[in-house]
Amino acid sequence: MTPRRVLVPPEAIEAGRARLAPAARHYLAEVLRLGPGAAVEVFDGRGGRYAGRLEPGLESVLVGAREDARGAGAEIALLFALAKGEKTDLVVQKATELGAARIVPFAAERSVVRLDPVRGEERARRWRRIAEEAARQCGRADVPDVPAPLPLDAALRTLAPGAAALVFHPGGAPLRDVVPPGPAGLAVVVGPEGGLTDGEVRACERAGALRISLGPRVLRAETAAIVAVALVQARFGDLA
Repeated sequence: MTPRRVLVPPEAIEAGRARLAPAARHYLAEVLRLGPGAAVEVFDGRGGRYAGRLEPGLESVLVGAREDARGAGAEIALLFALAKGEKTDLVVQKATELGAARIVPFAAERSVVRLDPVRGEERARRWRRIAEEAARQCGRADVPDVPAPLPLDAALRTLAPGAAALVFHPGGAPLRDVVPPGPAGLAVVVGPEGGLTDGEVRACERAGALRISLGPRVLRAETAAIVAVALVQARFGDLA
């Protein structure tokens, strides 16, 4: 049986013990009904995983040596336009499961949702919790970074130097024509319902993005974001 998994940040792991926060203790004891001695896998959100066992009192896990468990997939940053309702939650969850390293919501000109800085940070905290849960569920040892929403220009400036960028928009080239990215990885840009404006597409292209097509069908924004990450991971990463 695969051990149950729990996230413990690196600063709480030292001298062979992983100290559990109240939420982690509640999850292990009240949700999973585990007791002292139960096998637990600790992951630190930074690519490290540890085999361990719950200690008496359930305040810590006795852990072994750190194992570097970063995935072999492509280093993907997903930049996607804010969507209404719980659609952004869905994109964060599924992009995490698909191996995205960074998930950056942005405010597009045609976005229906508008968040002020306070509400944006509140939503970001929710999205980070969703990413943590998705990482725990899918077996990742790292958790993607999810910042508060940014304007598109600012989101483009967060890209790693040397990263290849792809903007998914009608009229683009097929993904098969894209050359494999270098070590800086790939950025994937997906617009809102109604698509990116011509000005936004040009902004992406000025940032070095290549326009890519998702094919003949019109997809919902959240579907397009998930499909784009899956296609890139299948083409360049570990999604065989």
